[in-house]
Amino acid sequence: MEALGRRPHGIPMCVILMLLLLVTVAHSFYLPGVAPKDFVKFKMREPQMCNVVCHVTLNAKDAKEFKEKIDDAYRVNMILDNLPLVVPYKRPDLDSLVYQHGFDVGLKGQYAGRPEEKYFINNHLTFTVKYHKDEETDAARIVGFEVKPFSVKHEYEGKWDEKTRLTTCDPHAKRTVTSSESPQEVEDKKEIIFTYDVEFQESEVKWASRWDTYLYMADDQIHWFSIVNSLMIVLFLSGMVAMIMLRTLYRDISKYNQLETQDEAQEETGWKLVHGDVFRPPTNSDLLCVYVGTGVQFFGMILVTMIFAALGFLSPSNRGGLMTAMLLLWVIMGLFAGYASARLYKMFKGTEWKKITLQTAFMFPGILFAIFFVLNALIWGEESSGAVPFGTMIVLVLLWFGISVPLVFVGSYVGFKKPAIEAPVKTNKIPRQIPEQAWYMNPIFSILIGGILPFGAVFIELFFILTSIWLHQFYYIFGFLFLVFIILIVTCAEITVVLCYFQLCSEDYLWWWRAYLTSGSSAFYLFLYAAFYFFTKLNITKPVSGILYFGYMLIGSYAFFVLTGTIGFYACFWFTRLIYSSVKID
Repeated sequence: MEALGRRPHGIPMCVILMLLLLVTVAHSFYLPGVAPKDFVKFKMREPQMCNVVCHVTLNAKDAKEFKEKIDDAYRVNMILDNLPLVVPYKRPDLDSLVYQHGFDVGLKGQYAGRPEEKYFINNHLTFTVKYHKDEETDAARIVGFEVKPFSVKHEYEGKWDEKTRLTTCDPHAKRTVTSSESPQEVEDKKEIIFTYDVEFQESEVKWASRWDTYLYMADDQIHWFSIVNSLMIVLFLSGMVAMIMLRTLYRDISKYNQLETQDEAQEETGWKLVHGDVFRPPTNSDLLCVYVGTGVQFFGMILVTMIFAALGFLSPSNRGGLMTAMLLLWVIMGLFAGYASARLYKMFKGTEWKKITLQTAFMFPGILFAIFFVLNALIWGEESSGAVPFGTMIVLVLLWFGISVPLVFVGSYVGFKKPAIEAPVKTNKIPRQIPEQAWYMNPIFSILIGGILPFGAVFIELFFILTSIWLHQFYYIFGFLFLVFIILIVTCAEITVVLCYFQLCSEDYLWWWRAYLTSGSSAFYLFLYAAFYFFTKLNITKPVSGILYFGYMLIGSYAFFVLTGTIGFYACFWFTRLIYSSVKID
């Protein structure tokens, strides 16, 4: 079992044992430095009532620590047979049960007729272990793990010792804890007794289907609304692209190809006028190659992960399976990153392919690893159980240097050996002057406008993703997520093509970086939404927790920028090659 957060200094071990209640089936599990007699034992299909874990008297420091944990809404998470502990509760607007992941350390409340607010700790747990029985063999398998936490001020007669019987909770008298009991306050010098019950219930749910109740999605209408909202954006953009491609471009190409006289041929207008400069290598072309290659790597990782998750291969019963699969796919996709960056680099007449390969292999992962290391150091400093162990960090570095970097070099070598991508038109030696642009074609304005629609296509689903990450909710609707991802691809491609066409028509041929930044700017809105979510949905008060939130969201936004920017770039690259290969250029 595991608990969130760090162990408060000075709190007695028996309290920690209560929060980390060690549940085993048919055998005990031990922590170093703790005597075996202190441990709790579950035995399959053997109910237990009012088992006492420990008896403590809080001092001022302990009480202060517990109050902080209650203020910060700390929850205790446990695992039994790979099933997470949940608290079932009924929402007023739903007929079915909803499950909260883990139980609260405590709660705040008031006594009737008293204005002051008090802190109460959940010191009694009623566990319900659901099992499915095989009628032929009489064997049973666990299919559910639930708990009802109670705050109860336990009472007893005489002086406390190991044989003392409680009057508020007595297995001999069959007296159980109920919600009507007086709650247990958290204050200096307060005496607290931690207890628990275990109930076993036979269930019709089979072992193979035991995760279905955890992953039941009660608000699927909202997700369908998200899909419909995104599809409306796609239809709007598709209509604009169709109008450009079928009407405007067809008319332009027909007009250009049917000019009868030389004088007419010299009177070029619109996007054809910049044919001699449209494929001129951009400034900082090396950096563009690196980001495009990294985007291909990230796109491949996300696409394959989505497909496997949507098909059900990445089950939540395999804890950490999703993250492990993403890391391994990222490493493997280094092959395609090197290939894509080398192909584009050779098109720009580059010769130092090893330099571009090193940048592709180290720039994006290096930035992410540096941010992650700093954030993890902060978690280490807080003595949190959520810190990534040093050994795991070493394994990540070995995967990066030992597998990913060599694969990037292999892909780059193969890509650079292939013939260079030929532009459909020749590039003039002297670049033409770009005329003064209208205010709405200003690069910053058009880039920021271009990111709104891709973000609009995903922001509803983004809410559920943030909720699952930061509010410990279950998220396993990868079918919806895969549809949203496809819509995101189409939206990024179409908005970039539309704005690229308008840019070329205004005789501005500097489209390379703008194509990347147009759809990539959706990451800016993602980070703004993450900030909005932080201040409106999360009750985070500690500076370290806030730094962790914005640090991780910065990593996510940066990755989203690379992904969407690469999609937009390749869409615009395909579009410009298509239209300039369709006209006759003398």
